[in-house]
Amino acid sequence: MDQGTVGSIFTVIVFVIFIGIVWWAFSSRNKKKFDEAANLVFADEDQEESKKNSGS
Repeated sequence: MDQGTVGSIFTVIVFVIFIGIVWWAFSSRNKKKFDEAANLVFADEDQEESKKNSGS
């Protein structure tokens, strides 16, 4: 095996891993978890505002 063959195999492996990650990220069964994670920032803001309003 020369360096060109090893490089080609490595490129194919990395590409397959990339496609797997993209498929996982956009799969519909993960949508609920990702939506909840995206809204965590806003939940934190609500807690901070309630602390400010209560005087603590």
